[in-house]
Parts: sequence; C-alpha cells; structure tokens
Amino acid sequence: MNGPVKVYSEINAVRLHADELAALGRRALIVTGGGSSRKNGSLDDVISALSSGGREYYVFDEVEENPSVETVLRAAYFGREEKAGFVIGVGGGSALDAAKAIAFLLAQGEISSELLYGGESDTRLPLALIPTTCGTGSEVTPVSVLTLTAAGTKKSVAHRLFPDLALVDGRYLKTAPLQLLRNTSLDALTHLIESRLNTRATDMSRTIADKGLDLWRGTREAIEGGFLSEELMQTMMNASLMGGRAIALTSTTLPHALSYPMTIRKGVPHGKAVGYFTAGYIAECEASEQRYILEKTGFSDIAELQSWYKELYAPEKADGELIEASIELLWQNKPKLKTALFKADLEALRRIAYYT
Repeated sequence: MNGPVKVYSEINAVRLHADELAALGRRALIVTGGGSSRKNGSLDDVISALSSGGREYYVFDEVEENPSVETVLRAAYFGREEKAGFVIGVGGGSALDAAKAIAFLLAQGEISSELLYGGESDTRLPLALIPTTCGTGSEVTPVSVLTLTAAGTKKSVAHRLFPDLALVDGRYLKTAPLQLLRNTSLDALTHLIESRLNTRATDMSRTIADKGLDLWRGTREAIEGGFLSEELMQTMMNASLMGGRAIALTSTTLPHALSYPMTIRKGVPHGKAVGYFTAGYIAECEASEQRYILEKTGFSDIAELQSWYKELYAPEKADGELIEASIELLWQNKPKLKTALFKADLEALRRIAYYT
C-alpha cells in the first residue's frame, strides 16, 4: 500500500465497512458528479452507511468531467457553510480528484485557488474515496488534477493528498456504458505502462505495475467483446488500483502530458486521449522495454497495439495546430521530460505525437 490509505477492494465494500466510513467524522460532504453515482447505487450505499452510523451528510453533485478549479472552490464554500467535518468522494477520477482538493481547502484558514498551487502541505479533512470507474486509480494516489480553464490545460495541485480510506466495489461498473469502461480501462493501462517505462521506476513500482498488467490482460477480451461478469469488473477495478499505486510512486510520463490539450480543447475522453500517444511513446523506448510491455499486454508488436487502439477507440486524427500546442506545453515542462527513458528532445516529441 502506498501512503496511509486503508484499502478494501471487494464486492459490497461500502456496506461491509460502513462503520469505518462513518468513523471519519460527524458531518460529511459527499462530492460527486451529476448522475452516475445515483444510477449505479454507490451514492445510496454511502448515504445508507452514514445514516446507519447516525452521521449527517450534504451532497455536492456538480463535479464535471475534468473538474475545474472554479468548481472545487464552489464546493469548498458549500462545505464550509454546512460545517463539514470530513469529505467522501464518489465517482470517477474527476469526482475523486475534486474531493481531494476540497478536503484540503476545507482544512485551511481561507478558501482560495492560490492555496492549491502554492507551497506543499498534506493538511486536509478526513477523506474517503469510492471509485465507480476503472481507470484513474485516484483512490490510492496523492494527486489531484484540476483544469485550469484560462490556460486550456490540466495541472496537479501542489500538495500530496492521500485519502484515509478507499472502498473499491466492481458492482458500480454494471451500469456504465461499454465505451466508458473501455476508455477508463485504457487509462489504467497507460498508468501501468507509463510507470514501468519511467526514469523514476523502482523495484517496488515495477512489481506493482507488473501485477496490474497481468490483471489488465485478464480483462482484455472481455473489454473487446463487452461481456463482463461481476468477477471481471472487480478485476478491472483492481488493475486500475494497481495503476494508481504505481504512478503514486513514479508519476505519469509523456503520453499523459501530451493528452491534456486534446481533452480540454476537443473534449476527447481522458483515457482515449492518452492512448493516442501511447504507441508512439513505447516506440521510442529500447527494444527490450518494448518487448516486455507487448508480452505483458498480449500484443505481437507496436503496430498491432496501434491497430487495436484505432479499432476499439476510433480516434479522430488530431489537427496539426492541436498537436503542436501539446508539444509546446510539454516542452515547457522540463521535470516531466526527465521521466522519459530516452532523450525527450523536440524531434522525439514530434515522433510520438505524429505516430501512426
């Protein structure tokens, strides 16, 4: 386990561990999106757990995909008005990342966007995260990625915000559209690949990524065909969880950084956007690293991986202006460039970005 996160990954996790959820405080702010948490039953499970423990709760259900700093500020003001003592994030990575930032702001003397990106602190309200998609692994990472609307990109807050408790239940995937499952499963795969092909990789992160890749490969045929049992859904959640644990140790690398303008400016789902640059990134690595990733994921070569991506995700070809903007933003991010296993000069970035 990375950081101080207590993780329960099992069917009916919220119901089975309701006492631990309720023990986090007296007044909960539940942070979620507009509707999926109601449809899949996760919000009802959380409310039931809190009610059975005699806890008060208030719901902020306005978190959008790729949550903005402005939304986080509104939620924090709402939580302060209701005197929330702890925060529960329920939903996909957007809700979970927002919940981390909100829990941080509610523990500060004031609420402002400057606090999110200034200094380093792990001071926050008690925090539980309940994922309902199988991609980000945010429930076990300290990272909160928010959209900077004016800049047209996304950026992690400055603080390491591990939650206290993560409750991971594959049942919540049952109502998700197949394409959403494919997009988020691809996000989990890119986390595993990027943590493995990373200058910050360690023996521990490699071990975690290897286990995650094995889990992911076990769900690949089901994702392709759309036939998902409850057991496979839990496996998909666990692959995502392993991806989160791995990038908590290493961070992501170039494909994630290149993807942000595509998501913010064109509305391309996050996993699909990262996948657009994944084959090109692998192609820049040494042959031994390429072979390892391909063997773990079950592809014969990079061309087959790229064909699989195109067939399953039908990506629109990004226009040159957008690609150049992606390259320029990444080129300015020198720490991210240093995570690549090769010389990440402008020529390499262009080969990755225009890889076909």
